[in-house]
Amino acid sequence: MYKAELIINKDFRNAEVSPLIYGSFVEHMGRVVYNGIYEPGHPKSDENGFREDVIQKVKEMGVTCIRYPGGNFVSCYDWRDGVGKKEERPRRRELAWKSIETNQFGTDEFMQWAKKADITPIFAVNLGTKGVENAVSLLEYCNLPAGTSYSDWRLENGSEEPYGIPIWCLGNEMDGTWQIGHKTPEDYGKLAVQAAHAMKALDSSIKTVVCGSSSTDVPTYTDWERIVLEYTYDFADYISLHQYYGGQEMGTEEFLAQSVDMEEYIQTVIGICDMVKSKKKSNKKIDICFDEWGVWEISGEEVADSVSSREWQVAPAFSEQIYTMEDALLFAGMLMAMVKKCDRVKVACQSLLTNISAAIMTENGAEVWVQPIFYPFSYMSRYGKGILMESILKSPCYLSKKGKEIPYLDQVVIYNEKESELVLYLVNRKGEPAVVETVLQGFCTDTVAEHTSLFHADIKADNKSDHEKVKPHFAMIEETEKTKVSCKLEPYSWNMIRIKVNRNE
Repeated sequence: MYKAELIINKDFRNAEVSPLIYGSFVEHMGRVVYNGIYEPGHPKSDENGFREDVIQKVKEMGVTCIRYPGGNFVSCYDWRDGVGKKEERPRRRELAWKSIETNQFGTDEFMQWAKKADITPIFAVNLGTKGVENAVSLLEYCNLPAGTSYSDWRLENGSEEPYGIPIWCLGNEMDGTWQIGHKTPEDYGKLAVQAAHAMKALDSSIKTVVCGSSSTDVPTYTDWERIVLEYTYDFADYISLHQYYGGQEMGTEEFLAQSVDMEEYIQTVIGICDMVKSKKKSNKKIDICFDEWGVWEISGEEVADSVSSREWQVAPAFSEQIYTMEDALLFAGMLMAMVKKCDRVKVACQSLLTNISAAIMTENGAEVWVQPIFYPFSYMSRYGKGILMESILKSPCYLSKKGKEIPYLDQVVIYNEKESELVLYLVNRKGEPAVVETVLQGFCTDTVAEHTSLFHADIKADNKSDHEKVKPHFAMIEETEKTKVSCKLEPYSWNMIRIKVNRNE
């Protein structure tokens, strides 16, 4: 057993946590849409074919926003194929994932689903095989009042009121050689600024997201961000970050250390944004939209082989990863990393919502169940509201293979002033218990409302066969004083501790 100390001072505050950090991502990929959120004929589907059992899980998960329709899919997609009478919509060979796209679910269906799921929509436009006209026409269809061609088409298709989609992603992973229509940073920057300029001329209320690097491993990383921002700075509001981590074979401590890499990734891109800001002598600040992130254990080569080796089919099942208790710890650490940088990370989309690298899994014609990663997200979206506190941590560390000192205890603290509540999120990265003493400065403990722990004795346990195998449980608080709270953490566990406080003036 090791000991750690956490010091929280009421005056050391950072920024408010944006609700849109707790977002997700729906792409026309595998069974994410078809047999995921949309399955006509399912016993629990409504008259539109939307699985209501899945919508219930989305609400339980606390998803606030969803990016749609891609992803790699968007770079070969013409949004016009997915609107209008369903019987007249074309079937297309979809190139990103080698599937048959029926177009039975498109823009209007997603917006109907989004309203039912109570989420904020974030749309991506095709800057791979299409361009400015396709982006502007989609924006008119979605956001403008009736009276012109595309907005009238929306009205004809049954939606009188504009959708008012607030955030628009200008393409997807355009730096990636795997992307249909991938570009150099110069070519992408020129196209993205043209698209953003035209779109904001049509609807000045929108915010735009320019593509950053698709990971820190691509050879153009950092150069890409700098060059793209030099072109787009005046018309961009966010730059996107994408990151997936695997490497379970490295061992648990090394695997979990990757959330520290994610913190450094965010800080590096913030530095590039601010460098370009300074170079342009601008007063404008570019924020971060981390619109794809997650744990991914299947290699890119394996995914590519599974796609290329199969026949063309509708909604093929592939890359449906089963997550373990161990995966949930890194997943939680990644979400915590974004919350730690909430002064600049304003939007984030966990990838993906259903079936592929997903928290929510569905069986065709049957039940829905959740993976271990569902729980940290759910508890953080529900209670992680308010102001990030600049807490001080004293914890033993270990040395990663990259030579970094990694604290055994990962932590983030949020103060919900409205509820008079401090919420602590803690990951024990060590295979032995920990005793954490929280010292409050300027706060007095009223009561400890809850200590919830996600723990399983088998770090490789999952929920595939027994859907209730890995799930949270209530834990005991060891000791509570006026300005101190002590608690015990299980080995390799994720924890949420809610402390009701009074201000000690």
